[in-house]
Amino acid sequence: MLNTVSKIRGQVKNPGYPQPEGLLGECMLKYGKELGEDNNFGAALVDAGETMKRLAEVKDSLDIEVKQNFIDPLQNLCDKDLKEIQHHLKKLEGRRLDYDYKKKRQGKIPDEEVRQALEKFDESKEVAETSMFNLLETDIEQVSQLSALVEAQLDYHRQAVEVMEDLSEKLKIRINEASSQPKREYTPKPKPVYSYGDQDQSNGGFSYGSSAASQPSSKAPAMDQPCCKALYDFEPENDGELGFKEGDIITLTNQIDDNWYEGMLHGQSGFFPLNYVEVLVPLPH
Repeated sequence: MLNTVSKIRGQVKNPGYPQPEGLLGECMLKYGKELGEDNNFGAALVDAGETMKRLAEVKDSLDIEVKQNFIDPLQNLCDKDLKEIQHHLKKLEGRRLDYDYKKKRQGKIPDEEVRQALEKFDESKEVAETSMFNLLETDIEQVSQLSALVEAQLDYHRQAVEVMEDLSEKLKIRINEASSQPKREYTPKPKPVYSYGDQDQSNGGFSYGSSAASQPSSKAPAMDQPCCKALYDFEPENDGELGFKEGDIITLTNQIDDNWYEGMLHGQSGFFPLNYVEVLVPLPH
């Protein structure tokens, strides 16, 4: 089992496997940079990612220390001292069985064979007891190795706390800075405005530009003549239709049927759907 743990932990100079904190850090760095460091959350992700990678390095150091000062000595104890004791105990068991067998046959076999079997059993018993005693007498080494494990863990947690506290302070600073900045308002880009031009123009004779550039200098029609207010934007799809934007005041000239009006806007005349407008001054009957 210890050998398996040792293999998992890898070599001394390099643990040989990625730490989960390191993988998380790489992910945070990647997407933090994609968001952009001018973005508050993106910059915070970069800070957190760098911290996670530092934490992974600290954990690598812990694994190396544990392997060198705890797992390897314990593995050596299993491979050498305990293996030697097991060998002596196995030999002792064999000689005990041999002595028991010859003792039961005493009188049928020479007494010298029984005596020699007993001497060999006592010899193996003494060797096994000595090796076990020596192992127990060196338990200070095992305690020291256990202490090294605890110290390595303490050092890891101290460094981890230091690293995480540093990140926590950075994030608090970012929160305070973001809270103190004035809130920005979203400003939409100007919508294109359609106007009816020459018949040889594309889009059925309609052209469009920015609302600022396309606004005519003429004033809205007087409210004492038939007019309506656009409720929605209307983009003409056929020749002869009048395009307008939400809020435009359109002069009414005729009602074609139950669904269409004819009107004028910015000097252009055309047809438009009745359900796109609200009548302010109705046409005379």
